[in-house]
Amino acid sequence: MKDIELNEVGQETQLMTRETQKNGCVKVTVPENAGVKYTGLSKDELMKITSTTRRALLALFLLGWAGMLAGAIVIIVQAPRCKPIPEMNWWNEGPLYQISDVNQFSEKGLKGVEEKLDYLTQMKVKGLILGPIHTVQADQLDTLDLVSVKSAVGTENDLKSLLDQAHKKGIPVVLNLTPSYDTASVWFNNVTAVAEKIKDACTHWLKKGFGGIFLPDLRDIMTTKSWPSIQAIFNKTEETKQVALMGSVTSLSADEVSLVLNRSGVDLLLTGLPDPAETGVIKKLYSSHPQTSLGSLASRTPAAPIRLYQMLLFTLPGTPVFSAGDEVGLKAGEKPQIMWDLENPAEEKNATAKTLQEERIAVRNVFKALSDLRGKERSLLHGEYVSLHSSATSLAFLRLWDQSSRFLTAMNWGNDPVTMILSDSDLPAQAQVRLTTDAANLAVDSMVSLEKLQLGPKQAVLLSYPYAG
Repeated sequence: MKDIELNEVGQETQLMTRETQKNGCVKVTVPENAGVKYTGLSKDELMKITSTTRRALLALFLLGWAGMLAGAIVIIVQAPRCKPIPEMNWWNEGPLYQISDVNQFSEKGLKGVEEKLDYLTQMKVKGLILGPIHTVQADQLDTLDLVSVKSAVGTENDLKSLLDQAHKKGIPVVLNLTPSYDTASVWFNNVTAVAEKIKDACTHWLKKGFGGIFLPDLRDIMTTKSWPSIQAIFNKTEETKQVALMGSVTSLSADEVSLVLNRSGVDLLLTGLPDPAETGVIKKLYSSHPQTSLGSLASRTPAAPIRLYQMLLFTLPGTPVFSAGDEVGLKAGEKPQIMWDLENPAEEKNATAKTLQEERIAVRNVFKALSDLRGKERSLLHGEYVSLHSSATSLAFLRLWDQSSRFLTAMNWGNDPVTMILSDSDLPAQAQVRLTTDAANLAVDSMVSLEKLQLGPKQAVLLSYPYAG
């Protein structure tokens, strides 16, 4: 037996005397060899316990997995189904940019257009409509050569280089084949004869790498015997699925536009922008046809201030098409060359020139911001159009798509302030300002009430709010 005194390590066994007794000291006797032997579990016992534990853990895992699977199935079943996205082509994904007079756009002709491709990329342009660039003499059908490049704009090698570079930058180029572009009669008063030349030219230029062909005044050529053959060139196959046949009409009613679209079978029909106050026309036009088949041509003499006009074109259904210079607010008669002068600071002494330059740069910034939104927001790309307010001088409408963010455009092109009483089951109490022409009263990113939306004269605002279920 061995004596041990607690609270002291390694202390010798000693007798408990008055001299050696300490406060709190306890003397115990521990057997030195109790003869007790520890025996562990046998192999069979260990295997039995391990097997039981594994089965229990596996059962818990399977139960947990089955619970999570059931929960996921319930979530999927109860979640709202996403609306199928309509088929989109490159000509539906953003604005198209039209360069009608190549030499006015750049003194270098086709080479100058190639040099400005980066600029078009910055403007978020999704396609370029080029020309006409073929040779023809005014009112002389026998001089019409639709498969040539007039020397005034460059050579075929210049054109090839432009197409190659545009392709690398992801900008498809559409060729404008307006036969007679310097006279009132684009068809030389002989549309049947011209239609045959158009058919041959379409085949020729598509093989050269153009992304599509544009034809004016479709009402005339679509009634010729050659039209089915022209349509057949663009029938969608693996080789032509990214190639577009485009056309335009002007001064037609919504019913007449529908008729042309149905009979012509073009991929994209461009029309003049309807009067903003005639919301019924807009609704009728886009309720009868897919938005992907319609586009709006910008005007150099818009009924509204340029920034309001840009906001309208970018947020209405259909593809917006702008002419070179529209992005800075050029007016009729002004040459696109003015755009390149914006990069040079105006003289400090010339206050008028400085103010004009600042205004044009501001207009271009709005264009770029709208173009960027148009290209990435589903509600603006192919969302439904809902009219919220309409008067002779003001307009408000909603663009919405499934569970995507909603966009509300409101504008007042009149000379007096306007208060809009907006009502729709989808509208929240407030929405966020995304773009505005009235930063003093409607600052970007601020929240505004939709119950009574107030706009000053010549002002517009683009609002957004999230899907609420």
